[in-house]
Amino acid sequence: MRLSLILVYALSAAFLAGSGCASGPTITPPEVPANLRPSSGEVLFLEARASGVQIYECVLKPGQPPTYDWTFKGPEAALVDRSGHSLGKHYAGPTWESNDGSSVVGEVKAHDSGPSANAIPWLLLTAKATAGSGTFSATTSIQRVRTVGGVAPSEACGASNAAQVARVPYTATYYFYRAAR
Repeated sequence: MRLSLILVYALSAAFLAGSGCASGPTITPPEVPANLRPSSGEVLFLEARASGVQIYECVLKPGQPPTYDWTFKGPEAALVDRSGHSLGKHYAGPTWESNDGSSVVGEVKAHDSGPSANAIPWLLLTAKATAGSGTFSATTSIQRVRTVGGVAPSEACGASNAAQVARVPYTATYYFYRAAR
């Protein structure tokens, strides 16, 4: 009986280590311009890969009739870890919500155009609010890097397509930081 328990524990430990649940891979902060770096008192704790859409709407520019423009409404994206396991979702706010119910709402602190003119900018955001007691509850800063796509539509925006909504595919990697302990 004792040998069976030892075997079960050993197999469980091997499975957890192999699946990345026990200690997981080390996350390295991305190479970014100086203005996109979090403060020295913060440490990286999570990397999330996002895949989804950036949502735009063709609207009349306030105070500039009859001028229309594509206006950003918000993102809708699934968040996964490096292995493709679901971490949660990203939506307007901007908000990141974990599968455990915790969330963080960010506020843009700095941006950089990034390496591609065909992709949304790279960002550094500060946590404006957090909720819950799980994954995102201690977040202090968020970086958005490695963006692909997501820029406003290139098609004309005018009276003929006012209120049209465009869902533009994008991907990005988000890095989450918290205060050093």
